[in-house]
Amino acid sequence: MKMIIAVVQDKDSNRLSAALVDHNFQATKLASTGGFLKSGNTTFLIGTEDYRVDKALAVIKDSCQSRNQLVAPVAPMGGHADSYVPYPIEVQVGGATVFVLPIEGFHQF
Repeated sequence: MKMIIAVVQDKDSNRLSAALVDHNFQATKLASTGGFLKSGNTTFLIGTEDYRVDKALAVIKDSCQSRNQLVAPVAPMGGHADSYVPYPIEVQVGGATVFVLPIEGFHQF
């Protein structure tokens, strides 16, 4: 058994949630916040059998698209203001960051 932890952008979370249900995966959704852009994310906890991990990863990959977005950088709180860039920059957002972990036991009460 494996635990899949998938961190996705909020814009992709409803699509991924529906796709997981369509493919009979059970998941727990947790609200989370990204550290770099301070934007909303959703973290999915998906427990599945070893033989279904590849299918789960394919569902995640198909549901979570990366895209470019303009973001306004946060002003520095002190120190090196000379390296501060005051105009928006384009960064890649979206997609999914996925961890697959072994599970030693599973219990439902």
